Formats: sequence, structure tokens, C-alpha cells
Amino acid sequence: MAKPAVARNAFRGLFAFYAAKAHDDKEPDRERSLLKRFCSSQEIRNNLLERWPDRIEVLGPEIVDDIIGQGSPRSNGRARYDHASDFLHALLREMDRHKH
Repeated sequence: MAKPAVARNAFRGLFAFYAAKAHDDKEPDRERSLLKRFCSSQEIRNNLLERWPDRIEVLGPEIVDDIIGQGSPRSNGRARYDHASDFLHALLREMDRHKH
């Protein structure tokens, strides 16, 4: 049972890190969006959360940055993730794509 807690904290850390960066970059809309996902990550089902820690090495930081950056308000055809589970689904899809 410890694995989901560790995974959840690590996953939440992504949003905290990028929210701090958005704050420093003076991007309040992006910061709000990231903080919303940070809070909503408490509600992600454990079985979904358990899928990402073992496979995260498949993606480089630039890909994670690109996916998480898609959470700002819709622009240039990019997606918007209002909930952390939406982002996690996108991240897992990207991992599957890069694994093959």
C-alpha cells in the first residue's frame, strides 16, 4: 500500500514544480491550472496511479514538459487538462506510444 502514496506524492510534485515555475514566469492562468491539477491529484484512483512510476523512464523531461504545458487554456490547438487524472491518462498514452 505504500507504493500509491509515494507515487501520488511524486506525481503531485510535478504539478507543484511547474506551478512554481509558472508563478516565477508571471503566468497566472497557467499557475491556476496547475494548482487545480495539484489539488485534484488527491482524487486519482490508486490503480491508475500505480501504472506510471515504473514506466516514467520511457519519457524524457522534455516530453513531460510538453504534455504538462498543454494544460494552459486552449491555444494553438493544444489540449486542456482540468483534472490531474486527465493529465495522467495523456501521460500514460504517451508512454505507451514511446514504448513501442
